Amino acid sequence: MRTFLIRSFLLCLLLLPCKSMVLASSRVFPPYTSGALMRSVPAAAGAKLTFRRVFKSSTPEFIEISVREDSDDANYEIRQLDDDPGSAKFQVSAALRAKMFALAQQLNHFQQQDLDVHRKIANLGEKTFQWEQGSETHEVKFNYTLNSTASQLLQIFEGLARQQELLMLLERRMKYDRLGINDALLQFEIELNRKLLPEPERALPTLDQIAGDARFVDIGRQRARNLAERIRHQS
Repeated sequence: MRTFLIRSFLLCLLLLPCKSMVLASSRVFPPYTSGALMRSVPAAAGAKLTFRRVFKSSTPEFIEISVREDSDDANYEIRQLDDDPGSAKFQVSAALRAKMFALAQQLNHFQQQDLDVHRKIANLGEKTFQWEQGSETHEVKFNYTLNSTASQLLQIFEGLARQQELLMLLERRMKYDRLGINDALLQFEIELNRKLLPEPERALPTLDQIAGDARFVDIGRQRARNLAERIRHQS
């Protein structure tokens, strides 16, 4: 019995330093929690939606519009195929982006989609819808579609492209052909009447500048003033 007690006492002395080391390490290195893991993982980047149209012998031959789900900043490129590539920035509102991404979601982000009508019709240009998020990418190509959801999305993208074309035209006329400003404004008005411009309020700074600049012909200044008033009233 005496021998057993001595052995037990010695065993406790041996285990005491190990227990102290374990307690010390738990204070220096706190237990790992799932919350810490959640905080360390970066948030996923927002998705990007891109429309591209390539139509040789048309004007323009190349159109590309890209919008992001989480940013007003978007990119457009409108040119002939022989021109040097290069995109420029413009703005797309959160409300319009939400509609566009909702339409893309209805199309399953273009996964396993066949949108082309598959009939012998005229070449209207190769159109591409593309959806990207992180390393995931899906796209679909078509010439003409009867899918109503795809047609809505196509109308928005083509409207944004036409809107930027008209703004580019107005800016060129303001710099290089002030006498031609009224014709450019008339083109803008025609598209506005047809309700093909998704966000005509983007043109307000340009219209206000024309309306207030005495270097432009009076008829152009008055048209710009009327268009700006109309857009503000509609908004």
